[in-house]
Amino acid sequence: MTFAVLFPGQGSQAVGMGADVFDARPDLLGEAADEVLGWSLRSICLQGPEEELTRTDRAQPALYAVAYAIWDELRARLTAQPSGAAGHSLGEYTALAASGALSYLDGLRLVAARGAAMADAAAREPSTMAALIGADLPSAEALVAERRADGGRLWVANINAPGQIVVAGGVEDVEWAAGVGRERGIRRVVPLKVAGAFHSPYMASAAEALSAAVADTVFGEPGFAVYANATGTAYDGQVGPTLVDQLTSPVRFAESLAAMAASGVTTFVHVGPGDVTAGLARRSVEGAEIYVVSGIDDIDAVAGALAAD
Repeated sequence: MTFAVLFPGQGSQAVGMGADVFDARPDLLGEAADEVLGWSLRSICLQGPEEELTRTDRAQPALYAVAYAIWDELRARLTAQPSGAAGHSLGEYTALAASGALSYLDGLRLVAARGAAMADAAAREPSTMAALIGADLPSAEALVAERRADGGRLWVANINAPGQIVVAGGVEDVEWAAGVGRERGIRRVVPLKVAGAFHSPYMASAAEALSAAVADTVFGEPGFAVYANATGTAYDGQVGPTLVDQLTSPVRFAESLAAMAASGVTTFVHVGPGDVTAGLARRSVEGAEIYVVSGIDDIDAVAGALAAD
């Protein structure tokens, strides 16, 4: 069986997430994590309130920590390691930590710095994102090019799956896209409830801040292939610079899934809160087997299925 693990990004957080793993893995989710973060991970994840957990500087480290703890529990029950891994945006850090290219606590420090930098960049100037439902990449690129040619600020930010592309830019630019989308051949333009225009030039100041944190981090060789959002291909060195580039580059998640499938991956396992990456894999790779491990209760059945295959 050739399988890959996928890790979720911001937006998959929910109050109560990880309740089972907080008790099972205090070594990962207890005092050591709180010391890095300067706030109680358990309290924010299990008690919220939702508006606190949704904050970019809270949601990102919370999702990273919980998803990694679930992965570590799954890893202990696997009979073979994955042949590849990818994460959506923030989830790329979890994938790197899962592969051994980054220690868990170093990853938590980086994600905390990333979340704070992105929150600060978003607060500097109003910006947002929207999903283009039913759009292919050429249509999306034509739409944003048209707006920029007219002096606007709009970019492709996420290439998630066939028919699902996200754009990012100024509030007025995204509103313009929503207004003209249908006449440009896009079925629907859905504004997203996000703090800013992530994965676009609006995040330039965040990338600059993150580069300092990356420079102080030691990266090792991954134990299995990890696919980078910024390139859609497996890392071959240059982890730190690529993570910095990720903040202002489109998330090429569909391309990563296609590259993994081309390498022989036939099964994808979403690991962490929610099931978003499972849905993207299902839409992107025809015929793939898809599993979801969103908590400890899912682990035995999925590990057994992977071993049987």
